[in-house]
Amino acid sequence: MGSVRPKGKRALAYLLVLPLLASLALTLGTPAQAAGACSGRPAKTVSFAKGELRVYKSRAYVCAVTVAKRPGTRRAMSVSLQARGGRPVVDKGRFTTRAGPVTVYALNRCVRATGAVAGSSGSTGWILC
Repeated sequence: MGSVRPKGKRALAYLLVLPLLASLALTLGTPAQAAGACSGRPAKTVSFAKGELRVYKSRAYVCAVTVAKRPGTRRAMSVSLQARGGRPVVDKGRFTTRAGPVTVYALNRCVRATGAVAGSSGSTGWILC
């Protein structure tokens, strides 16, 4: 005779699995939600022909992400973030939705960010000085 699990344990398993599936659905959501990868408040947004560069600022850190206007096929995308006096942090490759996030320590320092999607690019210049 096979073992039969009581309904109480099965119900508990569903209660544990359903929130995990819901959070996964939110994580893999729309491109507008994809930019939620950076913490902090929005500091600057630069729109360009094929995408958008978004920069976020928290107390000591700055984060940047490049989001494609039309997600779908894989294409060359990149995001670069540099604090003044430091080396740039870069994420580049072939992505469908976004490049990044990249984060740098920038307490009391200017930063500049650059984003590109399939040959179209945008840049902030030195900001947050």
